[in-house]
Amino acid sequence: MSSKKLFLIGLLVSFLVAGFFSFYSSSQPDGLQKATAEQGLDLTVVDSANADSSLANYGVAGIENERLSGFLGGAIGVAVVGIAGTGIYFWVRTPKSGETK
Repeated sequence: MSSKKLFLIGLLVSFLVAGFFSFYSSSQPDGLQKATAEQGLDLTVVDSANADSSLANYGVAGIENERLSGFLGGAIGVAVVGIAGTGIYFWVRTPKSGETK
């Protein structure tokens, strides 16, 4: 199998998995949040500056359908990470022979 075909299959699977499973992500506090609450250390906690952002809480703001909102949130996350990773790859890779920087 060619590397291009493998890349495209991996990209498709990543979008599907992130989009599907983001709907099922837990809204319950993680271990650190739970431990701080049990110890009473969360009394002065304030919301993050990004708490009202478009992609807060595993979804896309403004989309009423919860499942679609979660799918789009996961897909956007995959796209952002993929673009950043590709950019870093091309920035740090060793050029092939015959290529100039």
